[in-house]
Amino acid sequence: MFDAHMHIDSVPALGWELSMSDCIAAMDESGISKAVVMGITDAPAVNPHALEQLAAACSEHPERLYPLARVHPWYAENAEELLRNALDEQGFRGLKLHPVTTLAHPAGEQTLRLVRIAAERGMPTLFHSGDEPLATPLAIAETARCCPDAVLLLGHMGGYLHVEEAIRVAEEHENVYLETSAMPYPEKVAEAVTRIGAGRVLYGSDGPACLPRLELEKVRLAGLDPEAFQRVTNDNAVELFG
Repeated sequence: MFDAHMHIDSVPALGWELSMSDCIAAMDESGISKAVVMGITDAPAVNPHALEQLAAACSEHPERLYPLARVHPWYAENAEELLRNALDEQGFRGLKLHPVTTLAHPAGEQTLRLVRIAAERGMPTLFHSGDEPLATPLAIAETARCCPDAVLLLGHMGGYLHVEEAIRVAEEHENVYLETSAMPYPEKVAEAVTRIGAGRVLYGSDGPACLPRLELEKVRLAGLDPEAFQRVTNDNAVELFG
């Protein structure tokens, strides 16, 4: 099993303590062999050393943990330099963008520059997508249109109220993939596989704050055939990140 969405970070001021050992323990409990991991804050805001700290944590389990660089687009040249260094020198496997915490539009020019840096290296961008302003699937669809060579993952598959919208966006843009974490409807996982194919749906948990075993059970309850289940829970993430 390959979890496409987990977190490692320590931000006491925000009440977050998600250690590398917490992440590994949650993976082991659920039979997860590998995971894509990212921070809670957007570098360089709050913690200018966030990427270095995440890289150091992942270096203790390089065969299991695959870091994504969570970067704040508003920091312009500094953000671009941070991202290039993370992808070229520190072993990061892609970009994470959270339009809610950064208040940066997914299709704003500062955001697009970061997405293109990742795409130039053949690496994907994972967006937080959900029910909040700036993070809806339709907002991110504009990014897909502007960056057709970029692989974009809709984290949380549109959240609670925008799941149908997320599937429709993926139908309209072949460079959009859906990631299942914290989206509560097993039947929508099955519907997504039917409508866009198993090759563009990825299991994720948002752990260790969310339970990987619970999120994995949701995918099991979707009733996928064995080949589709294998693609959703492992093969697609291996192709994108591994």
